[in-house]
Amino acid sequence: MYRHRVIPILLLKNYGLVKSIKFKNYRYIGDPINAVKIFNDLKADELVFLDILATKEKRTIPIEFVRNVGDEANMPFAVGGGIRTIKNIKKIINAGAEKVIINTYAEENPNFIRESSDTFGSSSIVVSIDVKKRILQNRKVHTNSGTRSTRYDPIEFSKLMEDKGAGEIIINSINEDGLMSGYDLELIQDVAKAVSIPVVAAGGAGNFSDFYQAVNHSYASAVAAGSLFVYHGQRNAVLINYPNSTELKNIF
Repeated sequence: MYRHRVIPILLLKNYGLVKSIKFKNYRYIGDPINAVKIFNDLKADELVFLDILATKEKRTIPIEFVRNVGDEANMPFAVGGGIRTIKNIKKIINAGAEKVIINTYAEENPNFIRESSDTFGSSSIVVSIDVKKRILQNRKVHTNSGTRSTRYDPIEFSKLMEDKGAGEIIINSINEDGLMSGYDLELIQDVAKAVSIPVVAAGGAGNFSDFYQAVNHSYASAVAAGSLFVYHGQRNAVLINYPNSTELKNIF
């Protein structure tokens, strides 16, 4: 029976897991490989790892790290961070990742998405779109870990990425990131209605009801979260967690 995917997004900074609030105030969470082992036991659908310093430091997510995840993970996983060449993608996939996630370079060179899709197949190419809305301003796509505003509206950019061959889009609200107060459902719905490829909701999930809202009210194909899967309780104690099979069945 079909069920919408539920995906932990894990942020990597200097080989450690961190969690952010609005793409700032990064808090150390723990060892990423240990997290993979726990998510194995919890039977997560898939994992996403994003190296938040890679673009700034003009490098890609370390291949050694990808290989270590590939050796440990029992589920499919995708990685992103500083990917700018076909060679980068080939190394990452050969190291065990099922998909690559491209963010900044997708905006800088949209034709790279076409080249990547033609080379590896669209199912391997995911574009992550980070969106920020300022007071009295329209929503804009942001890159470079949310620090640079672009000229693109998220709907326009999503359509462009689909046209260039992206197989999936992760749509992430910077405004809601880490707050655990719910997704930007309007943003998710606008993107999901504009494209025919799968759209993964990210940014703001605080409970399982948010997953239901994203899928049933905003037409997301899958849901992703960070804080919800690494924190527990009102004081946000660090505890890797994931819904069990009964909870997953009841969510959707």
